[in-house]
Amino acid sequence: MTSLIAGPDHRERCAWVGDDAEYRRYHDEEWGTPLHGDRALFEKMALEGFQAGLSWITILRKRPRFREVFVGFDVETVSEFDESDIERLMADAGIIRNRAKIEATIGNARLVRNMAEGELDELMWSFAPTPGIRPASFADVPAVTPESTAMSKELRRRGFRFVGPTTMYALMQSAGMVDDHIEGCWRA
Repeated sequence: MTSLIAGPDHRERCAWVGDDAEYRRYHDEEWGTPLHGDRALFEKMALEGFQAGLSWITILRKRPRFREVFVGFDVETVSEFDESDIERLMADAGIIRNRAKIEATIGNARLVRNMAEGELDELMWSFAPTPGIRPASFADVPAVTPESTAMSKELRRRGFRFVGPTTMYALMQSAGMVDDHIEGCWRA
């Protein structure tokens, strides 16, 4: 598989974008862009957790509904969700209806709520590696790194769920903690 693909605008992009307009927008505007803030990183953690075992495009297409039913991923509001909210979410075909992932999102919100303001941001970014050599191809992009493993271990130690090393590396990529745009990509 080639590592780059030309879009309709003739720009070279990471080939995982394919020909999907939403993926192209996400790649160009979000993926690999530094993201800060407890709410924003809580949302990213939740969505990456929901993505586990699925394709990211599935989550991306459902993200507007996720944001609606999880009230903009407002930590305080989500932390107050109860069994009736879980049942409401389990009945909503607009999201991924996985009870364990829904319960993890609520539990994770409670943990973030109990942290000092900015603590989640500081904690997650403390695992960002020193920028290295830009990947020349997909073969150079890892699924797990020592940093994502350490982040996962620390989050799990604190009680967070659906934060495995692979999930946390995907979060690190999407939140700009690492920049895995392939060499030659216009965003590189």
